[in-house]
Amino acid sequence: MRLFLTSTAALALSTSVAAADYNLTILHTNDFHARFEPISRFDSGCSAEDNSAGECFGGWARLVNAVKDARARTNNAILVDGGDQFQGTLFYTYYKGSVAAEMMNGLGYDGMTVGNHEFDDGPEVLAGFMDSVNFPVLMSNADVSAEPALADKLMKSTVIERGGEKIGMIGLTPEDTPDLASPGKNITFTAPAAAVQGEVDKLTAEGVDKIIVLSHSGFEVDKMVAANTTGVDVIVGGHSNTLLSNTQERAVDVYPVMVGDTAIVQAYAYGKYLGELNVTFNDAGEIVEAKGEPLLIGGQVAEDADIVSRIAKLAEPLDEIRNKIVASAAAPLEGDRTVCRVSECTMGNLIADAMLARVKDQGIDIALMNSGGIRASIDAGEVTMGEVLTVLPFQNTLSTFQVSGQTIIEALENGVSQVEEVKGRFPQVAGLKYSWDASVAPGEGRVQEVMVLDGDAFTPIDPAKTYGVVSNNFVRNGGDGFAMFTTAENAYDFGPDLADVVAEYMAENGDNPAAIEGRITQK
Repeated sequence: MRLFLTSTAALALSTSVAAADYNLTILHTNDFHARFEPISRFDSGCSAEDNSAGECFGGWARLVNAVKDARARTNNAILVDGGDQFQGTLFYTYYKGSVAAEMMNGLGYDGMTVGNHEFDDGPEVLAGFMDSVNFPVLMSNADVSAEPALADKLMKSTVIERGGEKIGMIGLTPEDTPDLASPGKNITFTAPAAAVQGEVDKLTAEGVDKIIVLSHSGFEVDKMVAANTTGVDVIVGGHSNTLLSNTQERAVDVYPVMVGDTAIVQAYAYGKYLGELNVTFNDAGEIVEAKGEPLLIGGQVAEDADIVSRIAKLAEPLDEIRNKIVASAAAPLEGDRTVCRVSECTMGNLIADAMLARVKDQGIDIALMNSGGIRASIDAGEVTMGEVLTVLPFQNTLSTFQVSGQTIIEALENGVSQVEEVKGRFPQVAGLKYSWDASVAPGEGRVQEVMVLDGDAFTPIDPAKTYGVVSNNFVRNGGDGFAMFTTAENAYDFGPDLADVVAEYMAENGDNPAAIEGRITQK
């Protein structure tokens, strides 16, 4: 393959085979996570007032018009998805994959790969989604022959036609999906590069010379696959929620990233961007140009009125979930900001305990929750899902990662740096306890002592040791000043919704109320 031909080579191409050039626009989304309603700049729910003021992003009603406008810019386009349409809001909790199927069919998707969250409720729910959609759902790096729900249904690759040309598409799913979701024991996942190459060889033997991998395996894996395969023209990524862009300040890299002759793209997450890659192939199926940019779907994109109405109608039954009794509390849980943002509080302990319990078996030692994410208290007695969602309204997901003890100390120092202003960065914790001194200037050593639970006893934190931490995606990505977590190792930001984690934990432990235990002390 050749890319960005210039000067003499470009002239020769234009004069000799220009008529044979094939132009294709690849429109792409990834990691939508059931964000059918608009989101805020923090990727959480956005009020109707802010949406009317043009301060919200995404939402399916905007995505519809963004795709419509993009299709109008070309006479040859496909629309594909990099996986994880499932999980993240009550739309998935209530409808599972049916709303995603309805919306994706209406928008005319041409293909999708399986994300790990498509397995959150087992193979059966994925199979039901596949039965409902009008486009291929793909996964190359797994053997599903022993899984009745997916055998002979979930293909590794497929071929579609567009503009008189055949386009091969291959799906790719995280190899560690069994650790991230619930695919069951009947599916065996395999290494990505070998799986992709096997499908490339099959497609090329059938005369297909334009091949796109729909990959839900993360940016680093995508680069590895590109470097260790031949014949892959484009990789449309997902899973790592990576923003590739030539203009956006927070972009991880350019758009597209070239590894050899393979163009790699990804468009962040939650419907906030629509990727738009314009590729030109010569008559040998070689790329001669690949360029584009993800479109930020903000207030400048109008909402489709019919979709706004449909989403509003679909949202009505969600009140049933909000009113559903999910647990009971034997004592009140204090979540008031004037308490939780300056000291240990029972709601903070409950949330941190729930987070840690959910991932303790994954080698996680410590939980840290920003108090700004705690928005209410809960009274003793029956607890509804609506109450839990009032406490945790931001649709944050569980994030796990590894950092040094020194980084944890720095994080705690950040957390107590603005106590005088009652800021939301104050950290509620589990698996450790710390003391701090308000008489010390912020950032100058306010944190006096940090102890980590080791078995049944607390021991001093080791600055050089690596610890497993669980928090939420907002904190892990630098929110509330926790920039030290943005470079954490083995970070995974796409766990279950924090509200669901807390509700499930309360259902099991609500009658054993959280108490003030001396996790946080002020000297």
